[in-house]
Amino acid sequence: MLTIDKIYHARKVLKEAARVTDIIHSHVLSLEGGTEIYLKPENLQRTGSFKVRGAYYKISQLTEEEKARGVIACSAGNHAQGVALASKKFGITAKICMPDGAPISKVEATKGYGAEVILVPGVYDDAHNEAERLKDKYGYTFIHPFDDEDVIAGQGTIGIEILEQIPEVDAIVVPVGGGGLIAGVAFAVKSLNPKVKVYGVQATGAPSMLNSIYDGKIETLPSVSTIADGIAVKEPGSLTYEICKKYVDGFVSVNDDQISAAILTLIEKQKMIAEGAGAVSLAAVLFNKIPELKGKNVCCLISGGNIDVTILSRVINRGLLMSGRCCTLTLELVDKPGQLVAVSKIIAECGGNVTAVLHERSNEGSDINGCYLRLSIETRNFEHIQKIRSKLAESGFKLL
Repeated sequence: MLTIDKIYHARKVLKEAARVTDIIHSHVLSLEGGTEIYLKPENLQRTGSFKVRGAYYKISQLTEEEKARGVIACSAGNHAQGVALASKKFGITAKICMPDGAPISKVEATKGYGAEVILVPGVYDDAHNEAERLKDKYGYTFIHPFDDEDVIAGQGTIGIEILEQIPEVDAIVVPVGGGGLIAGVAFAVKSLNPKVKVYGVQATGAPSMLNSIYDGKIETLPSVSTIADGIAVKEPGSLTYEICKKYVDGFVSVNDDQISAAILTLIEKQKMIAEGAGAVSLAAVLFNKIPELKGKNVCCLISGGNIDVTILSRVINRGLLMSGRCCTLTLELVDKPGQLVAVSKIIAECGGNVTAVLHERSNEGSDINGCYLRLSIETRNFEHIQKIRSKLAESGFKLL
């Protein structure tokens, strides 16, 4: 049974394996109306995410017989690294089933800690099913990524740290996949200070816990689709569901555009790299998904930073579009000398920067002397984009 004493015991055990990550009071992210934003950067944790806490504590509590059988786990990437690191520490052989779409950086990091990686076609839940099959076939000890009391206790140590580091905290916003992190944090926080609110955030493309809590029963999503691969879980855990139902104050979701914007905001304003799953907590606050937070001291838990650089590049571009930092304009022109110069001059005078140009001749149905000009432009915000569009229209150019 999960108890606050177990979480304190986990804290003692984790002194040898996990960092006590500092709290960052972000003046640049704090909002108008007195909403003070604090960040708990578990992306700076060993292995790059909070998952090492639960995995290490769970493995530390195994019997010698369970250790001797070797361990198997399933993971989208972060739990894999935690299990691999802990297994190496205790001299245990480890096999990790991961979805074949997991970021390469997470796969390679897991191998780097000495674990054997088994790539499984599909998403996290498919990897989980394969891990269960191998456990039954070969007798391995299964290390569940979230639906386990020891794992939850390990994650709960974050809740204790936050209360000690920010005694004046009013609310804690936590990313949610299967629910292990928020179950541990909520249980610890509500046990020590019931007045502190705890909110969970899921991706719109994977709202398994949100739907389950709303409908009052555990539900399985037919599919999941989100850039936040770390929380792309079809079905929450039964134990985490019960804890969340009792201790969590509410759940919200954010879409991929909002997640991308939050990642970009952390990079630009906080000089911090977060993966999609790690940034959903900040996305919920930035896009006012939880109105009750206005004027409060809010801690956003940045759960991980293991984002693949190729994905990061795409996310930055998505975030730029979402925040009005770049745009694409298409104009229909008369194909004659000086048109491109005139368009470029207007954009330059408005302070825009053209980064790409595509010129196409007209197709069927358009003027025989017509052409199309497609421009990619760096801009400041959506108002800036509108200013450029208005100036072009005033000068007689047709925007599509």
